[in-house]
Amino acid sequence: MAEDTAGSAPPASLKPNAIGFVDALVIGLNATSPAYSVAAVIGPIVALVGVYAPGVLFASFVPMLLIASAFYYLNKVDQDCGTTFSWVTRAMGPWTGWLGGWAIAMTGVLVVGSLADVAVSFGLLAVGLDSWADNTFVRQLLTVLLIIVMTGLCVIGTELSAKVQNVLILAQVAFLLVFVIVALYRVYAGTTSFDPIKPSAEWLNPFGEGGAALTGGLLLGVFIYWGWESAVNLTEEVEDSASAPGKAGVWSTVLLLVTYLSVGFAVVAFAGPAYLADNAEEEEFIFALLAGDVMGSWDWIVLLAVATSALASTQTTIIPASRTALSMARRKALPAHFAHISPRFRTPDVSTWWVAAIAIAWYLVVSQISENALFDSLTALSLLITFYYALTGVACAIYYRRHLTQSVRNFLLIGLGPVVGAGLLTWLLVRSVMDMSDPANSYSGTSWFGLGPPLVIGICISLIGVVLMVVLRFVSPSFWAERRGVVDPGLVPGKER
Repeated sequence: MAEDTAGSAPPASLKPNAIGFVDALVIGLNATSPAYSVAAVIGPIVALVGVYAPGVLFASFVPMLLIASAFYYLNKVDQDCGTTFSWVTRAMGPWTGWLGGWAIAMTGVLVVGSLADVAVSFGLLAVGLDSWADNTFVRQLLTVLLIIVMTGLCVIGTELSAKVQNVLILAQVAFLLVFVIVALYRVYAGTTSFDPIKPSAEWLNPFGEGGAALTGGLLLGVFIYWGWESAVNLTEEVEDSASAPGKAGVWSTVLLLVTYLSVGFAVVAFAGPAYLADNAEEEEFIFALLAGDVMGSWDWIVLLAVATSALASTQTTIIPASRTALSMARRKALPAHFAHISPRFRTPDVSTWWVAAIAIAWYLVVSQISENALFDSLTALSLLITFYYALTGVACAIYYRRHLTQSVRNFLLIGLGPVVGAGLLTWLLVRSVMDMSDPANSYSGTSWFGLGPPLVIGICISLIGVVLMVVLRFVSPSFWAERRGVVDPGLVPGKER
């Protein structure tokens, strides 16, 4: 383990058994920001596939479940808070592992500011402070303060973070459930002012509008599941660390599917595909447009659903980035001070504050360019997400390669499933690059070096990572001397000690 910033002694370990399975599950759910995520994509997906949007949401779930299986089995043999970084390093070598860790860290930097901004905006709208929400200075000031507060909660302790997350998920689920019930009731009662359409099981057909439309929908839909692996990043702090975090990750994807399908059916049925397609550019604010018509004077419930969703995700999204940085520093893949753990709270305080500081700087700088530039930076997330998820799927099959033919279960769940999931995500990565190369497909509609801004942002972040990796290779070469390995036969499923 790397030395702490004082260089006098190894840092304390993360606090073991700090939280249980349910807490990890809640954190995995909240990290995806379900209310905010489904609100942001439902309009654009409907614009592509019409009433078959629920089918696309279901199809998007498939690669996530397959990759969640990879996280589960890799965590069983290596309970490292660095997850993808640690596993890919062991299976595929330090160069590939470092890039996987860099991708995870940068996703947190790119998204935390935007999530906090949404939490502030919808929170202000919910309490009637619309003028504050429209004031850029006030909104950005509150956003920065919110990031600082949520980061402080992460540092103070995993137990406190889990308690806050439990409250936020209950509020979010309750708000969404009320919205779904009221919306569907009004559809069948015929009291909506829109052009409603009664739900049909046929909407679950992802091929309803053809393959081309499905591809575009998947590019949007697959990323609303991102974040569930935050539960696995807490593996060193969860009871029964060999299995509980992985199970929490898998169950998070399943519960997200149920949530997304419920909300998807309700929104499409209530507003109708034409209205949603016409207002696709409103993104997450589609709930703000529908809230008054669905809930009447109780519209604040829907607004608070999105606010609590983004608020919860602001906190939980910091977890993967900070724990990955900690893991990388312990292996001397990053400077040693990132491995410092608070003696009092037993959390990675230095890496957590660094993630928050860089995220705040990114948010403020990009916001000064334009609001569309901030959205373009979020679009660039897709490149990083698909990259490290795909790496994890491949790493699972490689790590267990000597045991895949020992049983049908091993072959399907540890080998074929994760590889298929990685293949699907790689295909989506290529499609994303092709789509982002056209400036017309960006939020700003402008050209950066002849390419779309999201692709330029993704390329720049990747290049910075490669340059930094090469520099660190010469500064601290010990990490790059690590050798690849295979799983301990005693830890293969069905042969546990």
